[in-house]
Amino acid sequence: MRRLFSTFAHGPPGVGLLLLRVVAGVVLIEEAVRFLVGGPPIGSTVLDVLAIGLGLFLIAGLWTPIVAALITIYALWNVFSSPYVPRWVLLAAAAAALALIGPGAWSLDARLFGWRRLEIRDRKSQDSPPDE
Repeated sequence: MRRLFSTFAHGPPGVGLLLLRVVAGVVLIEEAVRFLVGGPPIGSTVLDVLAIGLGLFLIAGLWTPIVAALITIYALWNVFSSPYVPRWVLLAAAAAALALIGPGAWSLDARLFGWRRLEIRDRKSQDSPPDE
């Protein structure tokens, strides 16, 4: 993940990315649950369960670029295979934006793959005995 993003956005941009992730994930989960309750065929049920998992990963901000790209594909599939529903278009656009921009500072990606601070001590202070 570190190679994909030079930084993880902090401050207001990070809050905006968190909000975008949460809203997109909730919409995806809500749509998938609605399809599951409707009693679709088994093949579609598997896709809907996977969509719920992708939504949870997106909300948590885990593997965001990969998850968001898969959500974009799933949403575009629904745009072209079912009657026009504006939510799928908006979800595809939001997921594509998240795949390109990144998860933000308030995500598991930032905690797991963010930049770390290394402290390097001076070698002389380590080698010399303390003065008495």
